[in-house]
Amino acid sequence: MDIDSIINSLTPLERKILPYLKNNISIQELQDLTSLKEVEVIRALQWLETKKAIKVDVNHKNQIKLNKNGLLYLEKEMPERRLLKLSKSKTLTIDDLRKASEFEPEELNIAIGFLKSKNAITFENKNIKITNKGLDLLNSKSDEEIILNKLNNEKSFLEDLSKEEKITLEALKKRKDFVKIDIVKIRNITLTELGNLLIKNISKNKEQYIEQLTTQVILSKSYQGKKFRHYDIKGNVPRIYTGRRHFVNEAIDYIKRIWLDLGFKEMQGNYIQSSFWNFDTLFVPQDHPARDMQDTLFVSGKCNLELNELTKRIKETHENGWTTKSKGWKYKWNIEDAKKLVLRTHTTCLSSKTISNLKKEELPIKFFSVGKVFRNETLDKTHLFEFYQTEGIVIDENANLKQLIGYLKTFFEKMGFEKIRIRPAYFPYTEPSIEVDVYHPIHKKWIELGGAGIFRPEVVKPLLGIEVPVLAWGLGVERIITDYYEIHDLRELYSNDLKKLRGMKIWLK
Repeated sequence: MDIDSIINSLTPLERKILPYLKNNISIQELQDLTSLKEVEVIRALQWLETKKAIKVDVNHKNQIKLNKNGLLYLEKEMPERRLLKLSKSKTLTIDDLRKASEFEPEELNIAIGFLKSKNAITFENKNIKITNKGLDLLNSKSDEEIILNKLNNEKSFLEDLSKEEKITLEALKKRKDFVKIDIVKIRNITLTELGNLLIKNISKNKEQYIEQLTTQVILSKSYQGKKFRHYDIKGNVPRIYTGRRHFVNEAIDYIKRIWLDLGFKEMQGNYIQSSFWNFDTLFVPQDHPARDMQDTLFVSGKCNLELNELTKRIKETHENGWTTKSKGWKYKWNIEDAKKLVLRTHTTCLSSKTISNLKKEELPIKFFSVGKVFRNETLDKTHLFEFYQTEGIVIDENANLKQLIGYLKTFFEKMGFEKIRIRPAYFPYTEPSIEVDVYHPIHKKWIELGGAGIFRPEVVKPLLGIEVPVLAWGLGVERIITDYYEIHDLRELYSNDLKKLRGMKIWLK
């Protein structure tokens, strides 16, 4: 872009400060010369820097300023000076000074301590006596007073103080509210070759510019004899951040859409569940380690659970297998343990509740859920104590393991995984049981992402009243989506880093 084009594109603020620009001129000087506000000067400099007319180096320095007590003692003198003046004019004891109206108790203690450290006073028979050093101090300004005056009269930076001044400053910092130190930005301005050319040529430019074309400009014909300022459409503009859903919620919406498109109905339920629904209905024995406090988050109180037909069937299934052809766990089932409240450890409790409310005429049917679950885990990069799980069940007399594998492969393919591997596994409430692995092309290894299986008769028959194959799976959502978002630490999914949240890509699988 030539000089004339750049001049035609200058903003009013840039035009105003350009004639005064020179190397190392300060922001304050430009404010004084142009009568612009600080923010206007800085904005103009930023625009000129974008045009490569100037170079601005920003350094951070420690600016020392007077605090409220520092300003106060500039007016009424330092307490040690007032003490010296009083002691010179008459003989005083400490008790006399305490009764005097000139000093606050804290002021007096500070003044005495300061003067004693300087050997400016001594005590004779409880009387305060000024020494020769005290007289010298009275007749000249102390280092502390010199620094206070300096801070009052000019901008001072810690980096620019001499060694002796820094020692004096440290003494003042020990006094309450005497000085404060702020970190400030110091902008060093350097004119480039282009900047010098602009300054030289702008003085020759007598054109008047119109910033904006309005109805008033057209009607009044005030545009005649003037130029419209050129706009650089390639110039930097502030980025506008629109509102959006949290990226995890975007992924969850996509997961829900997968299951809905496959004909599933959504299940929902409370975070707090009874041990009965969370464990007992799933044939998890009451002495199982998963029900211990080291794995489960218990809630105070108990639910209202009666020994009705359903609970009797669950009780007998645990104790002797009921009519499921199982031997059960061969222990005495305790309804009080079943009443204990927990934060649900999986969403499978929603599946057991849903099955218990079904009628035979409603089959076949299939359900899914995506919801939070809670575990008593130590938080680290691979573990969360609160996370999402997607659950699915298919209740169908013709359901089989091949169909289960088909549902899982379809889901993971839609989530962007090309290679899926199925392995045999063990879970307390499914038989057969399988685990799903996906292949990571970058790390070149298989990663486990979930478990599945067919509910055991000990789960289905007490809940539904009949034996029907029920395909079931539970998959951790966070582990599935981290690769897409290039996240290697699960904790980053829920951090409050606004920059990361704004920059996170949209879920577009």
